[in-house]
Amino acid sequence: MFVFDPMYFVFLLPGMLLAGWASWAVKSAINKASRIRPSSGMTGAEAAARILDANNLRDVGIERTDGFLGDHYDPRKKVLRLTPDIYDGRTLAAVGVAAHEAGHALQDAHGYAPLKFRNGIVPMASFGSNFSWILLIGGFFLGSPSLILVGVVLFSLTVLFQVVNLPVEFDASSRAREILVNNNIVMRNELAPVGKVLNAAAMTYVAATITAILTLLYYLWRLGIIGGSDE
Repeated sequence: MFVFDPMYFVFLLPGMLLAGWASWAVKSAINKASRIRPSSGMTGAEAAARILDANNLRDVGIERTDGFLGDHYDPRKKVLRLTPDIYDGRTLAAVGVAAHEAGHALQDAHGYAPLKFRNGIVPMASFGSNFSWILLIGGFFLGSPSLILVGVVLFSLTVLFQVVNLPVEFDASSRAREILVNNNIVMRNELAPVGKVLNAAAMTYVAATITAILTLLYYLWRLGIIGGSDE
C-alpha cells in the first residue's frame, strides 16, 4: 500500500536539493539585479516593446498580469504577459526577464522547432499531469499494477514536456542576452547581473526536469520494470 515509502524520497532527493538551491539562486540573483538600473532607464515593458518592434512583431501584445502563471508568452493569443515588478520595473532584473519572454515570441515568429513541438504536446502533458496522480494513487491503494502502469504512461507525458522545454528555455535566455545589447537596452558590461538571473532561472527548469525524471524512475522501480522492487 502506498502510504509512506522512504524510497520515494531517496529517488527524489537529488532533484529536491537542486530545486532548493535553484530557488535560492533565483531569489539572490533577482535581488541583486533589482538594485541596478539599466543604462537605458527602460522598464521591462518598454524593453519588451522595443525588442518586438525591432523584430517587426507588432502583432504581439504586452500585458500586465497578476496571474498564477507569472511572466510568460502566450503563443495562442500572441501576448507577452509580465508581472507588475517586471512590467513596471526599471532594473536589470526586469529587462532581463522581459527580454527572455520576448525571446519566446521571437522563437514563435521564426518557427523554432522545439517550441512548436512543446506547444503541440501541451494538451497531452496537461491531461497527463491532471489525471496521472488519480490513477497512480488509486493503483497503489488498490494494489493494481495495471492501473499504476496507465498512470505512469500518463505521467511520462509530463516528463516529455519537461525535457522538451529545456532547450526552449535555454534558447530564449541566449536570445535575451543578445537582443538586450543589440537593442541598446543594456550595455555589454551590464550583462553579468542579467546573466546570473537568466542562468539561475534556467536551473529551476533543470531541477523540475530532473525531479520529473526521478519520479518516473521511482514509479518504474515500484512496478519492478527497473531494478526490481521488494513488492
